[in-house]
Amino acid sequence: MRILVTLALAALCGGALSPEVWAQTADTSGKAAGSAAAEGDTVALSLDDALGRAFGKSEEVRLARSAVELAETQVTSARSVALPQINGSLNYTRTFQSPYGGSGAGFQIPDSLRFEPDSTASMAERIRYLEKNAPNAGLEGLGGLFGNLPFGQEHAYVASVNASQLLYSGGRTGAAMKIARQYGTQARLGFREQLSDIELNVRTAYYRALLARELEEIAAAAVEQAQLFLDQERLRFQSGSSSELDVLRAEVSLENLRPQLVEARNASEISTLDLKRLVNIPVTQPLQLTTRLEEPATDSGAAGPMPAAQLQARPAVQSAETQVAIKEQQVSIAKGAYLPSVSLQLNYGRQLWPTGAFKWSGADWRPDFTASLGVSVPIFSGFKRGADVELAQVELRQSQLQLAQLRESVQLEYEQARGEKERARSSIAARHRTVDQAQRVYDLTVLRYEKGLATQLETSDARLALLQARTNLAQAVSDYYVADAQMRKALGRTTAPAR
Repeated sequence: MRILVTLALAALCGGALSPEVWAQTADTSGKAAGSAAAEGDTVALSLDDALGRAFGKSEEVRLARSAVELAETQVTSARSVALPQINGSLNYTRTFQSPYGGSGAGFQIPDSLRFEPDSTASMAERIRYLEKNAPNAGLEGLGGLFGNLPFGQEHAYVASVNASQLLYSGGRTGAAMKIARQYGTQARLGFREQLSDIELNVRTAYYRALLARELEEIAAAAVEQAQLFLDQERLRFQSGSSSELDVLRAEVSLENLRPQLVEARNASEISTLDLKRLVNIPVTQPLQLTTRLEEPATDSGAAGPMPAAQLQARPAVQSAETQVAIKEQQVSIAKGAYLPSVSLQLNYGRQLWPTGAFKWSGADWRPDFTASLGVSVPIFSGFKRGADVELAQVELRQSQLQLAQLRESVQLEYEQARGEKERARSSIAARHRTVDQAQRVYDLTVLRYEKGLATQLETSDARLALLQARTNLAQAVSDYYVADAQMRKALGRTTAPAR
């Protein structure tokens, strides 16, 4: 009997905290001190309260919510590719030396090529000068025309606004925007799935903590019964109606129960710490569980196989379907690389060439406005585009196979939880009858022992049988609620508030 109880307690402890998780618990819980109540105050926690705290303060929930926020920003970033891109700039250029002028003062005409007729000369001299230097007159005009252009200007300001718009990209931009939206949907589905996981963990931890405390109470009651029996044996020994051997046997029976009580207390403490970790309650904060581990009400009927609609409602399945849709869009993007892309660019600017760096008076801003339409046609990329298309198609097939596997896994998860719930329900009914019978056997054995019709060994065995029966009943009730939580998880049901 003792071995069976020990195994039950060990199984309970085994599902609680590892040393690494214990260290993490001590760290995170220590940081959260004072978040629930004043240090030393007892926190009354029901199952609903535990779920509310987990949904509101859990690091896992905040991490999953940040993933949704990240996806929303990525949607905005992907949408920006299809919108106009507008940039402005202002540049100042100081020219110290230029090939267009000897002193950096702009475009210069050599002195030998200047056209400068003398108005005071005689008519004959003026005619001879015109006949000789007529070609230089055109150069002088060009010098005046280019003298105020940016070639060799000492000071130059250029202000411009550039706008570009992608007109056509072979469907790649539209597919990228769809992927961004689907990624946001997938992040929200992942958030819902994370909430379901958290709810399952909290429910499981809460029922394990209830079971551990129930086992502790059962072990404590058994020790109390053994102590009362020892006290009676000592009184009987003092009155001469019992032997010293009977007293020694009662003492041995009591001492054999004490290790089980210690194990039950340790299991209760560890299970409580696991629950505190999940709901962000400090390690040192006393905790009182207000929800009782009561036998469930009789169900009207057993749950049937998982309906197809429930399978599709599971957030994990919907997320996998969204992943398949994303891979399909990636195939479209890879195929779109074979198509040309068209873009429109507009550039409007103004240029100023003042006589000094900050001498803007008297100078005019000259406009510069251009528009260009560009077409880019892919010709050859070393077979990279074909490889990209094939890679995208392989990833699509992988996502489709993963979706099929996930659906089978969800159905198996549901069937396992349903079978475990049915087993626990049947076990509760059988264990309940066993507890009643064990209690009756123990009472009758004690009565027979008091009348000298039963041995002390029979009384000890009856006590251990009652202890084991009550332990099995508590374990069956806890298994029922844990299996019910697993069924809720398989169906994608959660009590978490909508985001």
